Amino acid sequence: MTTHQEPLPPATGGWREGDPAGRRQWYAREQSLALEAGGELPGARLAFETWGRLAPDASNAVLVLHALTGDSHVAGPAESGHPTPGWWDGLLGAGRALAPDRWFVVAPNVLGGCQGSTGPSSLRTAGGRWGGDFPFLTQRDQVAAEAGLADALGIERWALVVGGSMGGMRALEWAVSRPERVGALLLLATTAAASAEQIAWADVQVRAIRSDPNWLEGRYHDSGRAPHTGLGLARRIAHVTYRSEPELRARFGRTPQGAEDPWHGGRYQVESYLGHHADKLVRRFDAGSYVVLSEAMNSHDIGRGRGGVRAALRRVTARTLVAGVGSDRLYPPAQQAELAAGIPTADGLRMIESPYGHDGFLIEVDQVAALVRELLTSEDAG
Repeated sequence: MTTHQEPLPPATGGWREGDPAGRRQWYAREQSLALEAGGELPGARLAFETWGRLAPDASNAVLVLHALTGDSHVAGPAESGHPTPGWWDGLLGAGRALAPDRWFVVAPNVLGGCQGSTGPSSLRTAGGRWGGDFPFLTQRDQVAAEAGLADALGIERWALVVGGSMGGMRALEWAVSRPERVGALLLLATTAAASAEQIAWADVQVRAIRSDPNWLEGRYHDSGRAPHTGLGLARRIAHVTYRSEPELRARFGRTPQGAEDPWHGGRYQVESYLGHHADKLVRRFDAGSYVVLSEAMNSHDIGRGRGGVRAALRRVTARTLVAGVGSDRLYPPAQQAELAAGIPTADGLRMIESPYGHDGFLIEVDQVAALVRELLTSEDAG
């Protein structure tokens, strides 16, 4: 078999703010954001997209939270300002689980990101780009920024908050820190706290980026250079953890790429596949954001300062569904089982059947849509 590899644009010095806006909007905080690790972030702003219309009583708002290299573009084609098509395109649209004629869907780009929200590539109020001076963020800081966005939109309570992986961390933080603001909660392929193994995988990726000679202590944005090699290596490592061994075996096996000979400098198909995903990421994502967001994920512990995980999970009052992916080796189902057992309002553990590993929560859209409909039907009935 062969793998499809669409043409890619030339690599540049890295993404930076100022690219075309597309359909994005912006929310800018008037006050500095106090950070959990100490200090504050002045001039923070979030890029976000919306679909549908907010009801007069603001009762139909749904918050969709993206994973590590996602953004606000949940649905729609690749276009000016959006380097990739919607990452959950089959979930949002007319006749779909998140139908804009019924629901007002809000999707922010995470604080620390690189698709319009304040992050390392952003200009500082004092001048110049943040680069390596960008402060350490936690999931709690990111949710605090999102809460400010909700306030600005006039949304006191979300009908549903949904997220997978890193987005699931923030969704859980919303439900624990602001239970009165979350009516229903869908947690996909996520965890109550980053595990030692997850931290280890992230550490290898972050070190790959920081070891790139073009990293320049994170101050590369205006140098005409960028740590593409390190970011590409980080993506290769990550992508192996995102998929399952049976899928890679069935899809690629030991087959060489085309006419290439792996014994004489050529590649196996699986190597070509990883390289292609690495090349795509370096053309749309900032290495500094990858580091900041990876470290924020490592900081995730819902029980920190709350009496531990069990005590924290008992704070959730939203109707909750927790789903894992059976073939997920990065966020194994045991982690979702802990969430389902600890959240008083959770309806057991649901499983997404997929051969694709952790990425199953993005790929198996029909199964995710069924869970969304179940929660939103309950919201309508309530």
